[in-house]
Amino acid sequence: MNAVILFTFLLTATSLSLGQTASRSKSTNPFLDREPPPVSAEAKRDMESKLVKARERYRANLNDPEAAIWVGRRLAYPGRFREAIAFYTDAIKKFPQDARLYRHRGHRYITTRQFALAIKDLKTAAGLTKGRPDELEPDGQPNARNVPTSTLQFNIWYHLGLAYYLTGDNPKALAAYRECLEVSNSPDRLVATSHWLYMTLPRLHRTGAAARVLEPIGPQMEIIENTGYYRLLLMYKGVVSPESLRAEDLKEGNSPGSHSILYGIGNWYLYNGRRTEATRISEQMLSSDQWTSFGYIAAEADMKRLR
Repeated sequence: MNAVILFTFLLTATSLSLGQTASRSKSTNPFLDREPPPVSAEAKRDMESKLVKARERYRANLNDPEAAIWVGRRLAYPGRFREAIAFYTDAIKKFPQDARLYRHRGHRYITTRQFALAIKDLKTAAGLTKGRPDELEPDGQPNARNVPTSTLQFNIWYHLGLAYYLTGDNPKALAAYRECLEVSNSPDRLVATSHWLYMTLPRLHRTGAAARVLEPIGPQMEIIENTGYYRLLLMYKGVVSPESLRAEDLKEGNSPGSHSILYGIGNWYLYNGRRTEATRISEQMLSSDQWTSFGYIAAEADMKRLR
């Protein structure tokens, strides 16, 4: 075999091997390339248009980590999670001290069920922001009032607590949510953190502490965005019944927000010995297409443990 033929053979073999490796990589985690939950054609066009603009801004500002963050966010919104994670990974190499990149990649590791990687990223982000002032985090998908309701440190601890919760590491989830509570200094942040604290504490057989979580929650709180979590907390306090809350939720249809409420109701049923009803709600959620919502992911993790 002469040198040219040998080189061609080796190149072909290497290409086939790399192709098989890439194929295996893509099939290893089905969530990286799974079809995202459906949105309207108009919403999809809007997301793609904003992605194009984010890319243009980054190309014009290659040394701006903020511009890089927005490309990653705009890739994730329409469900291009593999691309978003890859983009964040490249950006982290360029801006290794920017906690925001780890925070956002950690979020998308949760979306794609890579919980150990999410924990690693979010712990890194927590370390990078330790002792620093908190900062508002701009919304990529603004609420009705166009008022940002979260901060960088809130999102780091919130997602870290969730990642631990999803893996069943409840002591570490509790510790993260306690840290999150320290930066939950708005009604929206307070109800979001309190909800997951209330979810976590009974799993550690700390029902008294769970009850104390509800003490600051009262009627007429001004909630801009996290109304689902607020309504669940009122249910935990006994202000509304789970049946009435579920009936209200059914009117809202199939959405990430409705799944958060359904998960809370199902979890409440489970804590109160109504396992059949809890299982029925989880099965209902898992038969839907809202697989990126935290409620769906939590129900999925719970069902795996209950089997």
